Amino acid sequence: MDAKTIALEKIKKTVTENPVVLYMKGTPQFPQCGFSGRAAQVLKACGVDKYVSVNVLADQEAYDYLKFYADFPTFPQLYIKGQLIGGSDIMISMYEQGELQKLLETAAV
Repeated sequence: MDAKTIALEKIKKTVTENPVVLYMKGTPQFPQCGFSGRAAQVLKACGVDKYVSVNVLADQEAYDYLKFYADFPTFPQLYIKGQLIGGSDIMISMYEQGELQKLLETAAV
């Protein structure tokens, strides 16, 4: 298998085996961009403190190949129960409408 296939399998495994996954620049405690920071804040506002975060700045495979996994070119990327939800703008909009909280409840986090 080539590097892309291996990376995509790893991404698939991560997002399907964990209820909530946030691919971001930096970490929830030390975000490395404003969008990633807002994404982590939205999850915190939803009462979610247990989720998998992947620092794409420290994970070259994720940085290089995540855009091919769900055809979404930017970071952060939130996955709930294996489904791409979107980036921070989508998360904020869904949070304001109460939709994100409902999705997170179904993920039992």
